[in-house]
Amino acid sequence: MTTTLEVLRTGPFAVVQDLGRPGLAHLGVSRSGAADRRAHKLANRLVANPDDRATVEVTFGGLCARVRGGDVDIAVTGADTDPTVDGIPFGTNSIHRARDGQVISLGTPRAGLRSYLAVRGGIDVEPVLGSRSYDVMAAIGPPPLRVGDRLPVGERTDAYPELDQAPVAAIAAHLVELQVVPGPRDDWLVDPDALVHTIWMASDRSDRVGMRLEGRPLRHRFPEQQLPSEGTARGAIQVPPNGLPVILGPDHPVTGGYPVVGVVTDEDVDKIAQVRPGQYVRLHWARPRSAPGARPVSSAVGPPFA
Repeated sequence: MTTTLEVLRTGPFAVVQDLGRPGLAHLGVSRSGAADRRAHKLANRLVANPDDRATVEVTFGGLCARVRGGDVDIAVTGADTDPTVDGIPFGTNSIHRARDGQVISLGTPRAGLRSYLAVRGGIDVEPVLGSRSYDVMAAIGPPPLRVGDRLPVGERTDAYPELDQAPVAAIAAHLVELQVVPGPRDDWLVDPDALVHTIWMASDRSDRVGMRLEGRPLRHRFPEQQLPSEGTARGAIQVPPNGLPVILGPDHPVTGGYPVVGVVTDEDVDKIAQVRPGQYVRLHWARPRSAPGARPVSSAVGPPFA
């Protein structure tokens, strides 16, 4: 008999995620994958899974699932949702045994936005294009969870969990600081440094495709001109005509015609997954900008696909 998790409640939004499907941008498919890769990997490591085993990514808590067909080892990481099994708390960033018939529940996080539920053996739904991740923009992969879904649990590895609990720094509840590499199109702004001299607020229109920022609009140097479409990457900061930056997320489009004025460093890009609507964000140049002087449109050559 296959062990499964029966979904009793989904919360606002819950999807299966792994580390995504790299190498398919030439087909118009972005990598996707867990929005907070560190939290996803930690959840897997706590239950002795390889990093690429699928977890359940839960946005703003609320998930509830019953264990069917056997006992399971579980861990919840990311935003602290005060997880419980049959109403008994077991703590974020720790491993717990859930018995057949017991109910796993995640509450509403006090800080942060996304949590990750890992099961020893991984969530073994059918992969699509080599990944179990759901891409919200392309609608590729296992669909968002619904009440009544049964998620099969995969085969366990020979390893056994070595940690009962992992120390993890608290998720920022107020101002989030992000390091940004300048360019490649920062010279398309009248004042590129305005990007880092403004305290931005995350919009309620943010999602896995991108985090939209609200604040004083940035001014385009060439308001009547448009770039040819260029390859994009996770963490790229696009500035559309309204001057309000968008930081691209894991389900970003593979190309775009808005100038990319900076890219959030790989070390900081996971922080974006935990930023709530209404939370403040401040950007910092990770290295000095190059000398000013915009390139003409005719010489614009896009970077290779991400």
